[in-house]
Amino acid sequence: MTRVLVVEPDDSSRRSLRGEFERTGFDVIEESHPKDALRAGAGQVDAVVANASLAVDTGDFLALCAPVPVVLVADSPSIEQAVECMRLGAADYVPRPLEPATLIAAVERATSRALPTVGGETAFPTIIGNCAAMRDLLDQVGTWGPTEATVLIQGESGTGKELIARALHASSSRRHAQVIAFNCAAIPETMIESELFGVDSRVAKLSHAPRPGLLEAADGGTLFLDEVADMPPSAQARLLCFLKDGQVRRFGSAQARDANVRIIAATRRDVAEFAGQNRYGEELFQCIDAVLHVPPLRERGEDVVVLAQAVLERTCNKLNKQGLTFAAAALDAMQTYPWPGNVRELENAVERAVILTDQGVIDAERLAIADRFRPDSREPDDQASSSLEDYFLRFVLDNEDQYTETELAAKLGISRKSLWERRQRLNIPRRRTHKRGPRRS
Repeated sequence: MTRVLVVEPDDSSRRSLRGEFERTGFDVIEESHPKDALRAGAGQVDAVVANASLAVDTGDFLALCAPVPVVLVADSPSIEQAVECMRLGAADYVPRPLEPATLIAAVERATSRALPTVGGETAFPTIIGNCAAMRDLLDQVGTWGPTEATVLIQGESGTGKELIARALHASSSRRHAQVIAFNCAAIPETMIESELFGVDSRVAKLSHAPRPGLLEAADGGTLFLDEVADMPPSAQARLLCFLKDGQVRRFGSAQARDANVRIIAATRRDVAEFAGQNRYGEELFQCIDAVLHVPPLRERGEDVVVLAQAVLERTCNKLNKQGLTFAAAALDAMQTYPWPGNVRELENAVERAVILTDQGVIDAERLAIADRFRPDSREPDDQASSSLEDYFLRFVLDNEDQYTETELAAKLGISRKSLWERRQRLNIPRRRTHKRGPRRS
């Protein structure tokens, strides 16, 4: 979602501008004074919309906002003022009285010009990674993002598939609208269709009002369907119809509604498995224009250290614990550990280490990953055939009597909900036992 900083001293005009942007799907921050706006962080937004008089009277305002584009709104427009504003670096100059669509279009043009090129390292600054596989992935995001293509993102749990989906959305013409994320594995199968397509008032049991689904709510934007391969066949069939005709029909309704929604999906499962699981899965795959593969963390080389350093800096700022660094042994441990939980597990390990370290250097023991991975404890043929699911199964069975579910999830670098879902999928019921080891912080 595009984020706009509105700087306008007049309260009524500022509220009016905010309302117009929010109705179009923008996220808005508002300030009445340039200094307050700069303190609010112009660098954290995609564009600044300001009163032209502020830019002219405060000579360094536009320079301080750079490289964020600034669109100026003029109460008393003149050619001289327009020329001066453009000379100072304004992205656009919009005179009053103005049509909301004109201002929205000016902001969209400004943010479109400000989008970085994919060839550079900062093409998608929220995505960290410089290995060959990640560079190739970001090139594909740059290719498919600006299109209306239906994209499937394949990758293991915790690799950052949703982040890639949001990058696709952010580089598209829909970036000013919202992106709605829906995890198909997170709710019961019987509820998925009603969540996506809505319920008509004639079949609603608890309310006389119709309830729209997520496809209607995402109209004009993007719907991200995570773990789409876990969607039941009946929901896959309805989604397939939507991809073909762009219409949504709520349960119990004979009326179909048009919905202009881009679908981006993701799955942890093998794409061939997804396509061949049933007839609808195969037809859905045929409607997908592109498949992007997110590499697991263990295949990303030195990206592990770069990611860890970024998480360390972010966590230290959040917890106000400055000056922490990684010991050389900790960096070595992170590079040799296979990270079955991928980036999510790395984030949890680093954040936990920051909490447990008061000052100075974070050693390998604080990361608490060495005891999860002992290569010499495997038999050679087991090492060759092991998989992430094998690792999960073995770790849970070996440690579930010692740790609570919350602690097990933390050790694996996943959420407790993900732990429960994997237990169900792998048929590993929780053993009832009174045996517990010491609680670990």
